[in-house]
Amino acid sequence: MNLLKDGIENGGVLKTNLSRKITIDGHTEAYPVYKVKLDYLFYNDQNDRIATWISQYKADNNINKIDMSDISTYNDIIQEFIVKSNPEAIKITQANIELVDQREPGVVLADGRIIDGNRRFTCLRNLSKNSPRFNYFETVILEKNLENNSKQIKMLELMIQHGEESKVDYNPIDRLVGIYNDVIESKLLTVKEYAMSTNMTESEVNKEIEVAKLLVEFLETINAPKQFYIARDMGIDGPLRELYGVLRKINNDDEAENIKNSVFTNFLVQPHGDMTRFIRKIKTVVSSKYLTEFLDEQMDIAEKVLDKLPEVGQVTKAVIKEVFRTDEDTKEELKKSLEKAELKAKSSETRNRPTQILEKIENYLETIDINIFSKLNEEQISSILSQVDKIEESLKIIKDATNV
Repeated sequence: MNLLKDGIENGGVLKTNLSRKITIDGHTEAYPVYKVKLDYLFYNDQNDRIATWISQYKADNNINKIDMSDISTYNDIIQEFIVKSNPEAIKITQANIELVDQREPGVVLADGRIIDGNRRFTCLRNLSKNSPRFNYFETVILEKNLENNSKQIKMLELMIQHGEESKVDYNPIDRLVGIYNDVIESKLLTVKEYAMSTNMTESEVNKEIEVAKLLVEFLETINAPKQFYIARDMGIDGPLRELYGVLRKINNDDEAENIKNSVFTNFLVQPHGDMTRFIRKIKTVVSSKYLTEFLDEQMDIAEKVLDKLPEVGQVTKAVIKEVFRTDEDTKEELKKSLEKAELKAKSSETRNRPTQILEKIENYLETIDINIFSKLNEEQISSILSQVDKIEESLKIIKDATNV
């Protein structure tokens, strides 16, 4: 069905006197808004907001694509993901629509695919069960034939949602999954195309890609490849970004690999509570001479932990909780390993601190151009000599303290 032809002829699409400005391909235009019967519309399964929920559903049902032969059933399936992704937002939006009707128009394609407004559509579907007042979705209808063009649909969705002034409130892991699916795995979009569609720089997109790769590598390490919902429920977006920062400073491939395995093991067991703070503690160890000792201990623990993992296809949230989150001995072992290494690193840093400060002072003194003294007045020279006296006095105190 074409909403702008068949829909209008059937009376299920009604033009309003409203309009909405949309920016597409850098061009902003005011588009007319229509009222469209809810059963003419369907969710976009490429929506990044529910990427992890889609992946979980496919894994649970051992399918590659959600069946769309029955649009009502298909919409019911996707609606569950929309609600679960942010139930509080759904509650607030639905209460608002029930009170004052739909205020912000959505965006759909002429075939009925929703590009923007999934949450509003969800709320209207819920409310329409009790009142015919909510049987229509107010929306712009784009006259684009994109039914079989996934690339254009994705770019359009990204352009519209990221072109809005308000921040897109995706779960951070869903966002990484979207980038991974679109740029890395399917190669649906190039880095340049993704950047252009989201108002990001190519360097920003490349950074997101590297973090997404770490996400994928973590799931592969724990025998749960592409089970993105596990990472979503762990809330490891922040720690992954901290890990990315740590790895950028490591030039040794073997060390980088061991650091990743250490961190992934800690993600799995979660002995530290705040995993972002845990990664920041690791930074202290990484920059110390105790890194090798720390990693040797961590690799021994990691080997024992990873040996407990079930085979691929059998790792679930329940398994992780049962096998790893209740293992207090391993938690304590991992905590003690990091605490010991961090303490040594900080003690070493404290002992080296005086030398480091004096080296900095020497470097600063070497930058002074003594030829400039001949051009200074008496007051300026006096001020310099006063500072020199203070420095000499401080150095005498240091010398006296070292003569023990």
